[in-house]
Amino acid sequence: MVEASEVPEVGSKVRLRASTWNGEVDLEGILLAPSADAHITVKLVNGYNVSHPLSAVESVEVISVAESGSVSEDEIVVADDESLPIVFIIHTGGTIASKVDYATGAVTARFEPEELLGAVPELASHARIRTRKLGNMWSDDIRGRHWNRMAVAAAEAFGEGAAGVVITHGTDTMHLSAAALSYAFSGKGGVPAGRIAFTGSQRSSDRGSSDGAENLIAAVHWAAHGPTPSGASDSAVIVMHEGSDDGKMAVLPGCAARKNHSSRRDAFTSINQPALGSIDVVAGRAEITLTDSYMTRASGQAREVCESPTPFSEEVRILQLIAGSQLFADQVTHASNHDYDAILVHGSGLGHLPLDDPGDSPENSELKEAFSAYLGGGGTVVMATQCISGPVHLDVYSKGRDQQEMGILGHGSNSSPESSLTKLHHLLSRGLSGAELAAAWSADLVGENPTDL
Repeated sequence: MVEASEVPEVGSKVRLRASTWNGEVDLEGILLAPSADAHITVKLVNGYNVSHPLSAVESVEVISVAESGSVSEDEIVVADDESLPIVFIIHTGGTIASKVDYATGAVTARFEPEELLGAVPELASHARIRTRKLGNMWSDDIRGRHWNRMAVAAAEAFGEGAAGVVITHGTDTMHLSAAALSYAFSGKGGVPAGRIAFTGSQRSSDRGSSDGAENLIAAVHWAAHGPTPSGASDSAVIVMHEGSDDGKMAVLPGCAARKNHSSRRDAFTSINQPALGSIDVVAGRAEITLTDSYMTRASGQAREVCESPTPFSEEVRILQLIAGSQLFADQVTHASNHDYDAILVHGSGLGHLPLDDPGDSPENSELKEAFSAYLGGGGTVVMATQCISGPVHLDVYSKGRDQQEMGILGHGSNSSPESSLTKLHHLLSRGLSGAELAAAWSADLVGENPTDL
């Protein structure tokens, strides 16, 4: 039995032996603050926490003393190789930049950008690294103003000679930010002056299964050595694990990606178009392989460099509604009564709404009247599909044709719901409405709406 006075300092790496109902167990990990009185709590290498009562602990051996918190700048040595391109790491926060708080056992987003360099020294062999910190935000809290700051920071980095930028970002809304920067730089027909790669981590950096280091190495390599942006879905990309195993990262179009799993390493997938390529990372080295379809599409593009990205208006308000049995007329009139500029509907199937009364559902007729009134008052309604993959096709069924006659946009769109949201925000920020907005919606601005795949 170990006495409380014999327990090492929180943060120490320890090896302990404890008695359990299944016999003796040997554990190794970082000592955390105890989860309860007269207990000892250890964070294991796999990231999980275990607790045992002190009365069941037979021995505790200190492997190393408590960690000292943040890495100091004096500990970071990243030599500049003048033959390598400059890459800016623009830090917004997220799990890739998190670490354990040994006082509480919680994982918190508080790595400074310089700490990324200290943690992943292999980056220095891919590029001359510069850092810029925009914040330590959880991605759930990001809004249009933050997209603008990312775009400005990227443009400034290009102006300072960067070949590319890597934006470290929480994964929950990374696909929205990647789509936003795609439209900001390429929505009017241009391309960014360098490569923009978003990356993050599904597993925090204190866990043995963390994917952050490989993702970051691959993203930096793309930003430094990837193809020149063409506007063919590559104005901004997402670089994350392609599968559950180490070593291979997917390069996904920022305008057509979606977070498809809440916790797997390979959480992201490309919607309605293939990945742009993959990056193999072995022992800190990286190699890019591009897909044939991407190279074909990119070769047919000729765009001028956009030095001033189009900002997203903070005044734009878009109401998102989901078609189904719980969609009612008052939700649509809410948009009229509260000055929403547009409604984005996640329609069922090919992009449908419950607008027809089968004889016992007057709510459907009321809903149709509400949409008609909103559209008649100058509002904009755009259709996406809940199916995620596949196009919005409003010519197949009569109700789809009725929706088009009402003025609902979206027919023919291959854009994901998230990319649709950022595209609509972009177009409204440009002041487009009516026929101009309808034409721009049908166009393939940044590779979000391909017709040749």
